[in-house]
Amino acid sequence: MNLPENLKYTKDHEWVKIEGDIATVGITDFAQSELGDIVYVEVETLDESLEQEEVFGTVEAVKTVSDLFMPLSGKVEEFNETLEDEPELVNEKPYEDGWIIKIKLSNPDETSDLLSADDYKKHIEG
Repeated sequence: MNLPENLKYTKDHEWVKIEGDIATVGITDFAQSELGDIVYVEVETLDESLEQEEVFGTVEAVKTVSDLFMPLSGKVEEFNETLEDEPELVNEKPYEDGWIIKIKLSNPDETSDLLSADDYKKHIEG
C-alpha cells in the first residue's frame, strides 16, 4: 500500500498536502482500492467555506457512493476539473493527478488533528 510520508491523513481515508495556507486533498490509495473503479467525482462546494468534517463532495464507484469530508476548515478554492472526464485518475494516481480539491485554510491549528503516514497505517490495520 502506498502511503507517502510527506502527506497527512484523516480517519475518513483522505490525504492532505499542506503548502502554506493551501491544502490539497484527495482520497488514499487504501480508500480507492476499497471503493473499486471510480466512475464519477462530484464537488458542488466550490467557493464555499466549510468547517472541518463537513461533506464537500462525493465519489461514486461502480457499486457505491461515498461522501468526502473536509479534513480542515476553509474555503474550497479549486476542484480538479480533469476528474470530470477522467475520474479513473483517483484510482490510478490517487496522490498525484487524482487530487480532488484545494482548500484555503481558515484554521491552520487544525492540522494537528491529522494523522501521520504511520498513524494512518495503524488506523486501517486496526
